[in-house]
Amino acid sequence: MARPRIVIVGAGFAGYHAARRLTRRLRGSADITVLNPTDYFCYLPLLPEVAAGTLEPRQIAVPLADTLPGARIVLGEATAIDPHTRHVVYRDPEGRTAHLGYDRLLLTVGAVNQLLPIPGIADNAHGFRGVPEALHLRDHVIRQIEMAATATDARERAARCTFVVVGAGYTGTEVTAQGQLLTSAVARRHPQLRGIRRRWVLIEHGDRILAHLDRRLSAAATTTLRRRGAEIRTNTSVTEATADGVHLDDGSFLPSRTLAWCVGARPDPLAEGTGWATDHGRLVVDARLNIPGHREVYACGDAAAVPDLTRPGQTTAMTAQHAQRQGRCAADNIAADLGVGRRRPYRHSSLGFVVDLGAGRAVANPLGVPLTGPAAFAVTRGYHLAALPANRLRTAVTWLMSAGGHRPDIQFGLVAASAVPLDTDSPEVAHTGS
Repeated sequence: MARPRIVIVGAGFAGYHAARRLTRRLRGSADITVLNPTDYFCYLPLLPEVAAGTLEPRQIAVPLADTLPGARIVLGEATAIDPHTRHVVYRDPEGRTAHLGYDRLLLTVGAVNQLLPIPGIADNAHGFRGVPEALHLRDHVIRQIEMAATATDARERAARCTFVVVGAGYTGTEVTAQGQLLTSAVARRHPQLRGIRRRWVLIEHGDRILAHLDRRLSAAATTTLRRRGAEIRTNTSVTEATADGVHLDDGSFLPSRTLAWCVGARPDPLAEGTGWATDHGRLVVDARLNIPGHREVYACGDAAAVPDLTRPGQTTAMTAQHAQRQGRCAADNIAADLGVGRRRPYRHSSLGFVVDLGAGRAVANPLGVPLTGPAAFAVTRGYHLAALPANRLRTAVTWLMSAGGHRPDIQFGLVAASAVPLDTDSPEVAHTGS
């Protein structure tokens, strides 16, 4: 008999850990295919450090072929699902259309930038969802400092030294913290900027940053950023973005050449494009991560509305912690379908969160215990090293070197703005069955 075909769409936290679990549990008794636009798994929590130059992309990019032995890696982006013929239609990197047949399908397509109907955002803001965006932002920030050093107009110099970050969740807060350290390091090389203020402005529509954390941790992070000179504007929203700056709802205008958009994420458009039931753009699944009415199809991660059995009536948050564990649960259930182990519902309580503010500072609440300062920093770095699937030693060594002042503050210009559009919707996503 032919071996069962398992197709995993997406290699983020959910898809990568599902594939890793399946290759180990099934030990060659099934054909496992991973469809992903890139040939690596990106450890997203350390992306702000790539943008700041503390880490390099290869340290947070885990090669799929090396770490998923027994799985076939196919480069491409899914555009349609046909449940009648059990095929995934995809577009490869050269634009060609192809398809993959499946007996079991796991959808872990993740999320894309969350856009708001604000004039100028799509054209003038920098997104922050992957390695290309992080590298582009890093080059852009360094370039602004270097161009400010040669500017003869005081207003232009001030605008180039002003960096605006919208969204004060985990990503926006870390981008601000790491960005402050980067610009300080770059500016030290340019005596023309001595005495020139470098402004980092963090804008949040809520009443505090890191709203999902304990107020004490939010206050500690606020204090750290402000001591470094950051401006934190809460209860504030952007009304328009231009090439020259940002208009705010209090009527003020911030002259700036840099706008980092960190307002959160929304499910990949493929979720709604399938035609299956969704909840706020996320695929509706049962507690065992199945699409209702399709026992052969599973979904998890950011693109799935997974019931939270620890909080009846609610769905799990869009976090890497949930995605990773849901991927493993889905893998166990798929293996059980094929006669290995037993099916089980997904159940997980949060282990807490960590926010790295750089320079020996962090806030964290491991297992609900609030920590700040060096203790939180040690826990944060330890957590990331433990969670990284590979490159742990290289990452630890780089952190040690950066603590000693080593930071390669140069721009390569390898990622063009056209390669990292903020609006990543794909109008070609389609559903060919029900």
